[in-house]
Order: sequence, then structure tokens, then C-alpha cells
Amino acid sequence: MSTVVYIGLGSNQGDRLANLRLAVEALKGIPGTQVARTSGIYATEPVGKANQPEFLNLAAEIETGLEPGELLAALQNVEKELGRERGERWGPRIIDLDILYFGQRVVGQPDLIIPHPRAQQRAFVLEPLAELAPELVDPVTGKTVREMLAGLDRRGQRVERAGS
Repeated sequence: MSTVVYIGLGSNQGDRLANLRLAVEALKGIPGTQVARTSGIYATEPVGKANQPEFLNLAAEIETGLEPGELLAALQNVEKELGRERGERWGPRIIDLDILYFGQRVVGQPDLIIPHPRAQQRAFVLEPLAELAPELVDPVTGKTVREMLAGLDRRGQRVERAGS
């Protein structure tokens, strides 16, 4: 049995567009996982640490037979294969892959929280996600992605469509 999962992808180092494309291709290689579709690409200003290059972000809808922890390990492996080195929190990165929603599951483990704990506060997550699943309901807040995006304080969160 597979679960529909939404992944946030971001890059602000090197060839950002190529990094995103390579990451989407790598998602297709995760056993038991298929990429159903991806959002367009968005240029976004960094959040958390402003003194760094802007990001390119997108969201991917996948279907997987993996459990959340197994998927997290696979995503971290993809990040490593693409050259990500774990450094400062919210710092620059070649690639960042985050599980945003895993069906309607709620997970609270030391190394994995689903839904992503800051997704509802971040335009760079909600804009591409709204393109794929505007009526997706957050199992914690009960709000749809569209509602969360409409209620978002966008100060300091510039997001512009950059391509498909």
C-alpha cells in the first residue's frame, strides 16, 4: 500500500536548477517510490538566515510504500549523493529535501516531525504546495494549504514563480 507524500525541495548553492532536477530524478530511484508530479520552480528569499543567496524551491508529490523513517533515510542519502554537507542550521545548501506531509499521518520523533513543523509559516513551502494540493488538509491545524497560504504573514518572504 502506498501513501501520497509531499516533499519540499530547495537549493541555493551551485547550479540551483540542475540541483533540483537531479534531486527529482533521484527521488524516482528510491525503491517503492514514484514521483507523481512536481510544482513549478519558485525563487525565494532565504528565511532564518538572510545573508545568503536566494533559493530555488519546488514541491513534489510522490507515492511511496516506505514508512516515514525509511523515506527520511532515503532523502538524506539523496542529499548526501548530491553533495550536501550538514552545516549551520538554515545556512546555504546544495540541496534540501524535507517531508512536508505524509498522507494524514502525524509523526513526532526526535529526528522526524510530520507535518513539517514550520511548513504553515513559510511561503516558500506553501506556494509550490498550493500549486499541487490546495485542498490538502493539515492534520494538526485542520486548515487547507490554501487557507494557510491566505493567512500567512508574508513579510520577509518574497516568493516569485521562476519556471516550470
